[in-house]
Amino acid sequence: MERQELIYDFIAIEGNIGAGKTTLSQMLSEDFGARLILEEFSDNPFLPMFYENPERHAFSVELFFMSERYQQIQQTMLAQDLFQQKTIADYFFMKTLLFANTTLTGEEYRLFQRFFNILNASFPKPQLLVYLHRSVEKVIQQIKHRGREYEQEISAEYLFKIQTAYLEYFKVENDIPILILDVEDIDFVNNENQYHIIRDCINRPYNIGTHRISLMA
Repeated sequence: MERQELIYDFIAIEGNIGAGKTTLSQMLSEDFGARLILEEFSDNPFLPMFYENPERHAFSVELFFMSERYQQIQQTMLAQDLFQQKTIADYFFMKTLLFANTTLTGEEYRLFQRFFNILNASFPKPQLLVYLHRSVEKVIQQIKHRGREYEQEISAEYLFKIQTAYLEYFKVENDIPILILDVEDIDFVNNENQYHIIRDCINRPYNIGTHRISLMA
């Protein structure tokens, strides 16, 4: 079967922790023959400590994530122009600020925001931002199922704050198309037909603004 051509040069797949963004990015990259950028979250030495004591380690964990994301994207852009090859990433640099806004307060957040604005100014936005939406209850199930020990301390309250941060951001982002896919009971890993529906929803043109599609199992 002839490989389908991806109509976007740069797509970012986003979602809450455990939503399935990395797995979907990998599947799409293989399907379209696109370059893949995956966040290297497991290298963050502060992450297990953060989940145990968020207030104490929030600034350290967010600063490390920001520097790692910046370095990864910067190296990708230096190695090859971002738009010389189709690219799919399992994160959008803006998530750095969205997560920080849920964990940092006061002067720490204002300082972090200043650093972020300086770094973010040099990065292009994706041509399509895809957000995989699952309920907090569902992502908790996903987190438990994949069994990463340091993630088992993540609270429902924290996951709800992240979800809210994304949805609020979508209301004010007016430069790119945003596609929210409701995939609550969708198993695109084990159900090929469901994956193809998601793939086809992503690989179609969208106007700037937010678009929402609910997929039924």
